[in-house]
Amino acid sequence: MPVTPRGFRLLLAGLLVMLAGYLLMTGGGSTDPQVFNEAMFDFRRLVAAPVVIVAGIVVEIVALMSCRDGKQENE
Repeated sequence: MPVTPRGFRLLLAGLLVMLAGYLLMTGGGSTDPQVFNEAMFDFRRLVAAPVVIVAGIVVEIVALMSCRDGKQENE
């Protein structure tokens, strides 16, 4: 199997980290389009959430590119 159990766990962890980043981005809307809501532009949505999403993508890349315990098969 191309993905080891450790790699599969890392894939799931990266997915959960990215999901957490998207959840950090939610909210801040207004039910009335005539009212401006400053909560849309806070630190959590503009800085923290994208950093968490990028961290999840990095975990996904590490999970996919990690070596298979030093074993290489020539097929």
